[in-house]
Amino acid sequence: MGQKINPISNRLGIIRGWDSNWYGGNNYGDTILEDSKIRKYLNARLAKASVSRIVIERTLKLVTITVCTARPGIIIGKGGQEVDKLKEELKKVTDKDIQINIFEIKRPELDAVIVANNVARQVEGKIAYRRATKMAIASTMRMGAEGIKIQCSGRLNGAEMARSEMYKEGRTPLHTFRADIDYAHAEALTKVGIIGIKVWICRGEVYGKKDLAPNFTATKEVSRGGERYNNDRGDRKDRNDRGGKGGFKKRKN
Repeated sequence: MGQKINPISNRLGIIRGWDSNWYGGNNYGDTILEDSKIRKYLNARLAKASVSRIVIERTLKLVTITVCTARPGIIIGKGGQEVDKLKEELKKVTDKDIQINIFEIKRPELDAVIVANNVARQVEGKIAYRRATKMAIASTMRMGAEGIKIQCSGRLNGAEMARSEMYKEGRTPLHTFRADIDYAHAEALTKVGIIGIKVWICRGEVYGKKDLAPNFTATKEVSRGGERYNNDRGDRKDRNDRGGKGGFKKRKN
């Protein structure tokens, strides 16, 4: 079962919380549709901002949207102008009061959505899929992941017949519920057709009871109408050390 089901939905209620937090009531369907519209709009609008996750919380009149991103500066803009613009646009979509919180992902190499999108964009930019995946695996393992698995499917290298290729390093135990496995699926639109990229990242194991409510308390308040922004980048290794023209670096055992 662990091989077939989405690893995130498989762990909901165990070590992973929901991305939509509200009580539906009578108009449950309409609210789900509204959430879907918000996510679709934000993912298209903030395509270049490396958005990983959009968490939506609702009260009677207020919709709180927390955008988890690796590049918060793009969303905030100069003096927070972009956030205000975004707020107005979302008000037209939902007809409700909107509060936008921005949460920075300190280590984007350990986020499956960002890794999958990076590989997809590189494949679209005519970089060899093997090189793109191996570079992604190397940088993720360098950041301290327990394991990573990347699968590319489609007309690889423009071949006449579609095939799948998988690259792994470390361990990704899909059947172990306490294993914190992040999963994402991205599509690369190439000239010969769509290439699907799936990424599984094992970030260790979670012991004890985990609070499943969305917790972004590490964020700092910005004195701008309730927007929050986490500025603490943490002890990140040198960002430039990602394997440039010289290829990716081999890990030392």
